Amino acid sequence: MALDLIRYDILAQAALRGVVRTVLADAAKKGLPGEHHFKITFNTTAPGVRLSERMRARFPQEMTIVLQHQFWDLAVAEHAFEVGLSFGGIAEKIGVPFEAVTAFYDPAVQFGFQFETVEAAAAGESPAGAQPAEKPIGSATKRPAAETKPEAAPAPVAPADASGPDSGGGEVVRLDRFRKK
Repeated sequence: MALDLIRYDILAQAALRGVVRTVLADAAKKGLPGEHHFKITFNTTAPGVRLSERMRARFPQEMTIVLQHQFWDLAVAEHAFEVGLSFGGIAEKIGVPFEAVTAFYDPAVQFGFQFETVEAAAAGESPAGAQPAEKPIGSATKRPAAETKPEAAPAPVAPADASGPDSGGGEVVRLDRFRKK
C-alpha cells in the first residue's frame, strides 16, 4: 500500500468543515431557509470549546445542539462559531471551534456527515468512544434535542434504517470511502 503523503483524508475533512462553516454563516446572515435546521455534535473537551461549568458537567465528553427554533446571536468566524441556546430554561452562550465538531446533520433533507479527530485520522483509527466513520449517518429526527439528551449518549446520530419511514434517500458522506485500506 502506498503512503498517502498528501493526506486526502484531512483535506476532505477540512472541506466538509468548510461546508458547515458556510451553512452556519449563511444562517447567521439570513436565518434558516425553509424547513432546514441543524444538529451539531461536538467534543466538549476539545481545545477552544466555550461552555459553562454547568453544561460541561452535564456533557463531559460530547454534546449535540439543535439550531432550529430557539437560538440567538449565531456568529460565525473562520475557525469557530458561537450561539445562544436555552438549556432547561437557562440561557447559555457556547463557542465551538469547527475542529471540535464531530457530526453535522440537517434532518430537513437527511444530509449529514461525521468527522474524525485529527489525532485519530493521523493514527488511522476512530476517536475513542466515537462511532466509526464507516457507519452512515441516518435520520436523527428521533434523537432528543440538547436540552433532553442523556448525559452519555454512545454516538452522535443513529445509523440509518433503510426500511424505516424516514428513509427518504438522503445522501450519506463517508470519508473512509476515499481512503485506501
